[in-house]
Amino acid sequence: MPKQEPFPFPHELYPDDWFSRLAREDLFPGDAPIELDLGCGDGSFLARISEGRPETRLLGVERLLGRVRKVNRKIDRAGLDNARVLRADSNYAIKWLLPEKVFRRIHFLCPDPWPKKKHARRRQMCQLPFLQSLHDLIENEGELLFMTDAPEYFAEALEVQEQCDFFERLPWEEGDFFYPKTDFEEQWLAAGKTMQRLRLRKV
Repeated sequence: MPKQEPFPFPHELYPDDWFSRLAREDLFPGDAPIELDLGCGDGSFLARISEGRPETRLLGVERLLGRVRKVNRKIDRAGLDNARVLRADSNYAIKWLLPEKVFRRIHFLCPDPWPKKKHARRRQMCQLPFLQSLHDLIENEGELLFMTDAPEYFAEALEVQEQCDFFERLPWEEGDFFYPKTDFEEQWLAAGKTMQRLRLRKV
Protein backbone atom coordinates (compact mmCIF):
# COMPACT_ATOMS: atom_id res chain seq x y z
CA MET A 1 0.00 0.00 0.00
CA PRO A 2 1.22 3.57 -0.72
CA LYS A 3 2.44 5.56 2.24
CA GLN A 4 -0.36 7.56 3.83
CA GLU A 5 0.54 11.24 3.90
CA PRO A 6 -0.44 13.37 6.92
CA PHE A 7 -3.44 15.67 6.76
CA PRO A 8 -3.04 18.52 6.53
CA PHE A 9 0.42 18.37 4.97
CA PRO A 10 3.28 19.53 7.25
CA HIS A 11 3.74 22.80 5.33
CA GLU A 12 0.08 23.38 4.56
CA LEU A 13 -1.83 26.32 5.99
CA TYR A 14 -5.19 24.89 7.04
CA PRO A 15 -7.53 27.53 8.52
CA ASP A 16 -9.66 26.71 11.55
CA ASP A 17 -12.38 28.88 10.05
CA TRP A 18 -12.87 28.94 6.27
CA PHE A 19 -15.48 31.71 6.46
CA SER A 20 -13.51 34.59 7.96
CA ARG A 21 -10.24 36.35 7.16
CA LEU A 22 -7.03 35.06 8.60
CA ALA A 23 -4.72 37.30 10.61
CA ARG A 24 -1.12 37.99 9.68
CA GLU A 25 0.13 35.80 12.52
CA ASP A 26 -1.92 32.88 11.17
CA LEU A 27 0.31 32.86 8.09
CA PHE A 28 3.77 33.08 9.69
CA PRO A 29 5.06 34.05 13.13
CA GLY A 30 7.16 37.18 13.51
CA ASP A 31 7.29 40.36 11.47
CA ALA A 32 9.32 39.26 8.43
CA PRO A 33 7.95 40.44 5.06
CA ILE A 34 5.39 38.08 3.52
CA GLU A 35 4.84 37.49 -0.20
CA LEU A 36 2.07 35.62 -1.99
CA ASP A 37 2.47 33.25 -4.94
CA LEU A 38 -1.01 33.12 -6.42
CA GLY A 39 -1.70 29.92 -8.33
CA CYS A 40 1.68 28.44 -7.38
CA GLY A 41 1.32 25.26 -9.47
CA ASP A 42 3.82 22.58 -8.48
CA GLY A 43 5.76 25.01 -6.28
CA SER A 44 8.91 25.30 -8.39
CA PHE A 45 9.01 29.11 -8.25
CA LEU A 46 7.87 29.15 -4.62
CA ALA A 47 10.68 26.84 -3.52
CA ARG A 48 13.34 28.65 -5.57
CA ILE A 49 12.50 32.13 -4.33
CA SER A 50 12.10 30.91 -0.74
CA GLU A 51 15.53 29.32 -0.88
CA GLY A 52 17.10 32.41 -2.46
CA ARG A 53 15.48 34.86 -0.04
CA PRO A 54 15.42 33.22 3.41
CA GLU A 55 14.57 36.55 5.05
CA THR A 56 11.18 36.54 3.29
CA ARG A 57 8.12 34.40 4.02
CA LEU A 58 6.32 32.91 1.00
CA LEU A 59 2.74 31.66 0.92
CA GLY A 60 1.55 29.75 -2.13
CA VAL A 61 -2.11 29.33 -3.04
CA GLU A 62 -3.13 26.39 -5.19
CA ARG A 63 -6.49 24.72 -5.76
CA LEU A 64 -5.52 21.23 -6.93
CA LEU A 65 -4.67 18.59 -4.33
CA GLY A 66 -2.01 16.89 -6.45
CA ARG A 67 -0.15 20.15 -6.93
CA VAL A 68 -0.43 21.05 -3.25
CA ARG A 69 1.13 17.68 -2.44
CA LYS A 70 4.03 18.45 -4.81
CA VAL A 71 4.51 21.91 -3.29
CA ASN A 72 4.65 20.41 0.19
CA ARG A 73 7.24 17.83 -0.87
CA LYS A 74 9.45 20.47 -2.50
CA ILE A 75 9.34 22.64 0.60
CA ASP A 76 10.14 19.61 2.74
CA ARG A 77 13.01 18.34 0.57
CA ALA A 78 14.62 21.79 0.50
CA GLY A 79 14.32 22.10 4.28
CA LEU A 80 12.57 25.46 4.01
CA ASP A 81 10.97 27.02 7.06
CA ASN A 82 9.86 30.19 5.28
CA ALA A 83 7.32 28.69 2.87
CA ARG A 84 3.78 27.34 3.21
CA VAL A 85 0.93 26.43 0.89
CA LEU A 86 -2.81 27.03 1.16
CA ARG A 87 -5.13 24.74 -0.77
CA ALA A 88 -7.93 27.01 -1.95
CA ASP A 89 -9.45 28.58 -5.03
CA SER A 90 -7.55 31.81 -5.67
CA ASN A 91 -10.65 33.96 -5.99
CA TYR A 92 -12.11 32.65 -2.74
CA ALA A 93 -8.82 33.07 -0.90
CA ILE A 94 -8.47 36.65 -2.11
CA LYS A 95 -12.02 37.73 -1.32
CA TRP A 96 -12.66 35.87 1.93
CA LEU A 97 -9.58 34.28 3.53
CA LEU A 98 -6.33 36.18 3.15
CA PRO A 99 -5.57 39.11 5.48
CA GLU A 100 -5.57 42.62 4.06
CA LYS A 101 -2.60 45.01 3.88
CA VAL A 102 -0.13 42.22 4.68
CA PHE A 103 1.73 41.14 1.54
CA ARG A 104 4.83 42.98 0.38
CA ARG A 105 4.53 41.38 -3.05
CA ILE A 106 1.96 39.29 -4.89
CA HIS A 107 3.29 37.11 -7.71
CA PHE A 108 0.75 36.25 -10.41
CA LEU A 109 2.83 34.34 -12.92
CA CYS A 110 1.82 32.62 -16.15
CA PRO A 111 -1.90 32.27 -15.44
CA ASP A 112 -4.16 30.56 -17.96
CA PRO A 113 -4.44 33.09 -20.82
CA TRP A 114 -7.88 31.83 -21.89
CA PRO A 115 -7.03 32.32 -25.59
CA LYS A 116 -10.53 31.65 -26.96
CA LYS A 117 -12.56 34.81 -27.48
CA LYS A 118 -15.57 33.41 -25.63
CA HIS A 119 -13.38 32.82 -22.56
CA ALA A 120 -11.66 36.22 -22.54
CA ARG A 121 -13.81 37.43 -19.63
CA ARG A 122 -11.99 34.93 -17.41
CA ARG A 123 -8.67 36.76 -17.75
CA GLN A 124 -8.33 37.90 -14.16
CA MET A 125 -5.71 40.61 -14.71
CA CYS A 126 -8.17 42.31 -17.06
CA GLN A 127 -10.84 42.74 -14.39
CA LEU A 128 -10.81 45.83 -12.19
CA PRO A 129 -12.61 44.09 -9.27
CA PHE A 130 -9.88 41.43 -9.23
CA LEU A 131 -7.15 44.09 -9.23
CA GLN A 132 -8.93 45.93 -6.43
CA SER A 133 -9.09 42.74 -4.37
CA LEU A 134 -5.34 42.21 -4.82
CA HIS A 135 -4.72 45.86 -3.97
CA ASP A 136 -6.54 45.34 -0.66
CA LEU A 137 -4.16 42.50 0.30
CA ILE A 138 -0.94 44.43 -0.42
CA GLU A 139 0.79 46.54 2.20
CA ASN A 140 1.41 50.24 1.54
CA GLU A 141 3.70 50.67 -1.49
CA GLY A 142 3.82 46.90 -1.96
CA GLU A 143 3.88 45.38 -5.43
CA LEU A 144 1.94 43.15 -7.80
CA LEU A 145 4.10 41.25 -10.30
CA PHE A 146 2.38 39.76 -13.36
CA MET A 147 3.97 37.70 -16.13
CA THR A 148 2.56 36.06 -19.26
CA ASP A 149 3.67 34.82 -22.66
CA ALA A 150 0.30 35.72 -24.24
CA PRO A 151 0.61 39.08 -26.08
CA GLU A 152 -3.15 39.67 -26.32
CA TYR A 153 -3.62 39.02 -22.61
CA PHE A 154 -0.77 41.35 -21.74
CA ALA A 155 -2.04 44.13 -24.00
CA GLU A 156 -5.51 43.90 -22.48
CA ALA A 157 -4.06 43.87 -18.95
CA LEU A 158 -2.13 47.07 -19.77
CA GLU A 159 -5.30 48.77 -21.01
CA VAL A 160 -7.16 47.87 -17.83
CA GLN A 161 -4.26 48.94 -15.62
CA GLU A 162 -4.28 52.37 -17.25
CA GLN A 163 -7.91 52.77 -16.15
CA CYS A 164 -7.22 52.16 -12.47
CA ASP A 165 -5.84 54.79 -10.14
CA PHE A 166 -4.75 52.48 -7.32
CA PHE A 167 -1.66 50.99 -9.01
CA GLU A 168 1.25 52.67 -10.76
CA ARG A 169 3.52 50.91 -13.22
CA LEU A 170 7.21 50.45 -12.42
CA PRO A 171 10.02 49.33 -14.75
CA TRP A 172 10.88 45.64 -14.61
CA GLU A 173 13.82 44.38 -16.61
CA GLU A 174 15.59 41.04 -16.43
CA GLY A 175 18.11 41.17 -13.57
CA ASP A 176 16.54 44.14 -11.73
CA PHE A 177 16.27 41.90 -8.66
CA PHE A 178 16.51 38.23 -7.75
CA TYR A 179 13.68 36.49 -9.55
CA PRO A 180 13.96 32.78 -10.38
CA LYS A 181 12.27 31.49 -13.52
CA THR A 182 9.18 29.33 -13.31
CA ASP A 183 9.11 25.96 -15.05
CA PHE A 184 6.60 27.38 -17.53
CA GLU A 185 8.88 30.33 -18.27
CA GLU A 186 11.86 28.08 -18.91
CA GLN A 187 9.81 25.93 -21.30
CA TRP A 188 8.47 28.92 -23.22
CA LEU A 189 11.84 30.66 -23.45
CA ALA A 190 13.36 27.42 -24.77
CA ALA A 191 10.62 27.41 -27.41
CA GLY A 192 11.59 30.94 -28.48
CA LYS A 193 8.67 32.71 -26.84
CA THR A 194 8.91 36.07 -25.10
CA MET A 195 7.71 36.76 -21.58
CA GLN A 196 5.79 39.96 -20.93
CA ARG A 197 6.24 41.53 -17.49
CA LEU A 198 4.11 43.99 -15.56
CA ARG A 199 5.23 45.42 -12.22
CA LEU A 200 2.70 47.50 -10.32
CA ARG A 201 3.06 49.40 -7.05
CA LYS A 202 0.17 50.08 -4.71
CA VAL A 203 -0.69 53.78 -4.40
